Amino acid sequence: MTYSFKNIIIREPNKSIQNALSSQNINPVFENILKEHSSYVKVMKDLNLKVKLLEPLEDFPDSIFVEDPAIIYKSNLIILNPADPTRNGEKKIINSEIKGYFENIFIIENGFIEGGDILNIYNHFIIGLSNRTNKFGAESLKNILISLGATVSICQTPKNVLHFKSECSLIDQNLILVSNKMAQLEYLKENYNLIELPVGEEGAANCLRINNKLLLPDGFTKAHEILSKNFDIIKLKVEEISKVDAGLSCMSLRW
Repeated sequence: MTYSFKNIIIREPNKSIQNALSSQNINPVFENILKEHSSYVKVMKDLNLKVKLLEPLEDFPDSIFVEDPAIIYKSNLIILNPADPTRNGEKKIINSEIKGYFENIFIIENGFIEGGDILNIYNHFIIGLSNRTNKFGAESLKNILISLGATVSICQTPKNVLHFKSECSLIDQNLILVSNKMAQLEYLKENYNLIELPVGEEGAANCLRINNKLLLPDGFTKAHEILSKNFDIIKLKVEEISKVDAGLSCMSLRW
């Protein structure tokens, strides 16, 4: 299953995260980032995942978000091509750090694409075009994934949504948790069952299914009420991390 994991890669926080890319004029407090990150790591260990911690990268403010420069499919590592110049250098470093865990390495050099725009649903991938992922990058990844036996759909991320997965997550078989904006996408409506979150709780849409647990951002009362009826929920604080437009899925690579 897409959300059945044994291994996870997480990078330790860097102090330069205070200079990370953000649409908000709010600087995160590093000490609070450390607390949220520590809780995140602890939960993964408590869920019996084998945790690989990478060293912090001070030269790359957004580097804690390891999901953007790479994705994993089966035993294959695919190095992506982040759009922003402040992030692009991360790809070479993470490749050298983790390539030993995988049988095959693929590297995308044409176009731009980030992991936050890639939703994996079993052997199918949805790639969302956004300010961080363009058509050339999406097509480059599509060709690789098809060669590995996957199927791929490319669609447009709604306006004012940073990454495709910023406001949607796979939480069960063919069941996707979505914000109101993502619920309007015809492709999702036609092909999947959707749970639409109330307006104002869009931040809960970036959650993380790990085996039989659903990791949900803390502070979203209505989302918790809706989802706790059918899921065993673990709430995690991401208040500080969200100040740099990030969430639960961004901080790890899982397989």
